[in-house]
Amino acid sequence: MLSVVIYGLVLALPLLFLVHRHSLSASPQSRTVTSQPEEKKSLKTIMQPPRDDLDPPKDDPFTLEQLKQFDGSDNSKPIYVSIKGTVFDVTRKSDVYGPGKSYNIFAGKDGSKGLGKSSLNLEDAVPDYSDLPENERKVLDDWFSFFQKRYNIVGRVADMPASVSNLANL
Repeated sequence: MLSVVIYGLVLALPLLFLVHRHSLSASPQSRTVTSQPEEKKSLKTIMQPPRDDLDPPKDDPFTLEQLKQFDGSDNSKPIYVSIKGTVFDVTRKSDVYGPGKSYNIFAGKDGSKGLGKSSLNLEDAVPDYSDLPENERKVLDDWFSFFQKRYNIVGRVADMPASVSNLANL
């Protein structure tokens, strides 16, 4: 009889451990304990809350060639990123869009395709996103929405490829 009780305990202990561990990870209290404010402060990131102090959008025309001047290489000029033909001023985040930084690949250009693909490859940082599948267009739309809520719109790209010039307004 004692061996049956011991055998039952041996089988039950791992199960009790898993149930206990699962209940701890699902509790709201454990979520607050695992918050990472210190870690978040130290990371260079583009993630930030939406802003309520943005300027009214401008509609100044830029060519893709003109946009290249705003890649962060000249400290006297702002840093611009274009998404779907809309030009955003990202200068205040030069720590991620400036020269040598993680997202500089998108500075001074319309890199819509790369954003939709979640790619940091130079060959993907191009304005023609017409061949993106629906799921990657959704990602691109999410990026566009993210930028709209956080960066001033300073203009529009006047010479977007014909393959996307109608898509940019959708």
